[in-house]
Amino acid sequence: MPILETERLLLRRLELSDAPLMNDYLRDREIAANTLLIPYPYPNGAAEEWIQHAHQSYNSGDSYQFAIVPKNIGQMIGVIGLGLRTEHRRGELGYWIGKPYWNHGYATEAARRVIAFGFEVLGLNRIHAVYFTRNPASARVMQKIGMSYEGNLRGHYFKWGEFLDAGLYSILREDYEREAAHET
Repeated sequence: MPILETERLLLRRLELSDAPLMNDYLRDREIAANTLLIPYPYPNGAAEEWIQHAHQSYNSGDSYQFAIVPKNIGQMIGVIGLGLRTEHRRGELGYWIGKPYWNHGYATEAARRVIAFGFEVLGLNRIHAVYFTRNPASARVMQKIGMSYEGNLRGHYFKWGEFLDAGLYSILREDYEREAAHET
């Protein structure tokens, strides 16, 4: 599994030693409320199980899940990943950040690096991301990394007894390359 680096971050393989921090972060109701698959309350042992699943998914070529580690902190503060559909050369970006580290630009910085990895190393043509529309901060991350809004999926998900709308953003390889050429 590669280690990706940015100015402030290391994006590395998740390790079982990350599980205690992951358990602490994911016990926050707001994180669970803004993600599709994180349950609340977060069960004991779920982090260890999920990390093992992430390793299996990487080994099978289905996804890359990275621990987000600020260099100045030295420990995992969240996770970012790409779920792959290699037959279509596309990926789905997903991420969460521990609440104490919200509004520091970590998700945006990590997402930019993972997008570059997806296009430059994995050879993807499209990367998309979905967010609950009640979470506009996630939409702002998608906008900042150059994704284009594709639409609103009304009543698309059912979570905690209610149907939720989801927004869809994407970026194509040609968009990424055009932006990269513009920056140089």
